[in-house]
Amino acid sequence: MESSNRESGIETIKIEEIQAKLNKGEWVTVHSKAPEDTAALGALLGRTASPGQIYTLTGDLGVGKTVFTQGFAKGLGVAGPVNSPTFTIVQIYEDGRLPFYHFDVYRIADVEEMEEIGYEDCFYGDGVCLIEWAELIEEILPRDIVQVIIEKDLEKGFDYRRISVKSHFKRPGEIK
Repeated sequence: MESSNRESGIETIKIEEIQAKLNKGEWVTVHSKAPEDTAALGALLGRTASPGQIYTLTGDLGVGKTVFTQGFAKGLGVAGPVNSPTFTIVQIYEDGRLPFYHFDVYRIADVEEMEEIGYEDCFYGDGVCLIEWAELIEEILPRDIVQVIIEKDLEKGFDYRRISVKSHFKRPGEIK
């Protein structure tokens, strides 16, 4: 595994520094200047994801959640195309190093719909979950999550994104 990422426009990101901050429950903020940067951060986190982890992804429409998710899937070793499962709610990828459960709950009208699709098998299984629009299902989310927030700042440029990441764990040291 690379200890830093110099392929994109992101300033050098040292995964060890990110992990140390996340393990302490501190916010990590990355300034993305292009979609490639957003995907690169996703890939970095995907490479270090562990079985049972749940990543929540929030941000406005068009902010880059799917780009981040595509990078995350690449980091997990998912070979095929990754698209947002807006109408199917969940897409399962099993060709990476861990099963990857990609949720897009934007169209969920009631949390009971999550039960109908069997979310618990994904949340509490051996794979890793990434949930777009997770704020819409907060009442069923476990306490142990990694929160990712993507925000635009048009004053800094059309492609600029501020990506903030924080782990919320009962037990320290969960991010590996």
